[in-house]
Amino acid sequence: MKKIAASIMCADMLNVQTELERLEKTDCDLLHLDVMDGVFVDNLALGPEWMASVKKQTNLPFDIHLATEMPEKYVEMFRFLQPETISFHIEAAAHPVLLIKRLKSYGIKPSIALNPVTPLEDILPYIDEVDQILLMTVPTGFAGQTFQQETLEKLRELKNILAQRNLQPLIEVDGNINTQTISWMKKAMPDVFVLGTSALFQGGDANSYQECIQEVRQTINAYR
Repeated sequence: MKKIAASIMCADMLNVQTELERLEKTDCDLLHLDVMDGVFVDNLALGPEWMASVKKQTNLPFDIHLATEMPEKYVEMFRFLQPETISFHIEAAAHPVLLIKRLKSYGIKPSIALNPVTPLEDILPYIDEVDQILLMTVPTGFAGQTFQQETLEKLRELKNILAQRNLQPLIEVDGNINTQTISWMKKAMPDVFVLGTSALFQGGDANSYQECIQEVRQTINAYR
């Protein structure tokens, strides 16, 4: 079953409760939450107290993406939210194996993330230990960026490596994900699709959100 994750960073931040109510009326699977520290990326986003308020307003499972230096520190800050998944960047983790073990000990599914410029080789020593791999299709940090076509080959290569090793972590894609860019992935479909400004959050209501998600699901089903 392919999953849809709504990137709440891209929502109307002055009306988050309304946005959450709209998402609750759709068949969205996850709430994707980006944590940015202004160091690993040139942006700041989404702290733990804010997320705690969000958690009171939704039943959607949390999918947290740590776009931060020192992800070990941020795991401790956010684990009380009991997200389904926490992604950390291979580019920033000092001790990936220890961090993966720590996440598992907290009952959180570990996910390893990498930027478009990062070679797959950097994550290969850890892919048999994680539940998910977050493949960024734009550089981490800002919404509204152009999809980087070279990530399609990285996606195909990753799928082949997992098949050869008989491994089954989910592959999540994030960055200008919409029906057009999903169609480009038809030879190697991922498992989790993060929807932001290009596909979902465009100032609509609950009905339009559901229509957007249904359109995305139809595109996924046409190629999987």
